[in-house]
Amino acid sequence: MHIKGDHAELVVGGRLDVRSAADARTALHTAVDAGGGDLVLDLTELDSWDATGLGVIMGAHRRAGRVGRRLVLRGVPPQMQRLLVATRLHRILAIEGGLEAESLPRV
Repeated sequence: MHIKGDHAELVVGGRLDVRSAADARTALHTAVDAGGGDLVLDLTELDSWDATGLGVIMGAHRRAGRVGRRLVLRGVPPQMQRLLVATRLHRILAIEGGLEAESLPRV
């Protein structure tokens, strides 16, 4: 897993999972605390995430809200979009451009 960027935009790549959660949490919390306005997480380079990784994202979302910021996800890969829909987190998290229609459940 790698995270690069600053307090306004971070690019997250690789696997965001139980092994990388502590480092990711530290990087995200530092970015949230260091800036103002929206914090954009560009996930186009993210290969996968597990429940722990998703928890890190949610923790950063809550922390951003507490300091008057908004966490915005950009470039969410389709398989991760489906997970956000399945867990209904797409209703809570800000996702730039919304979700692709094919990732939403069919009724």
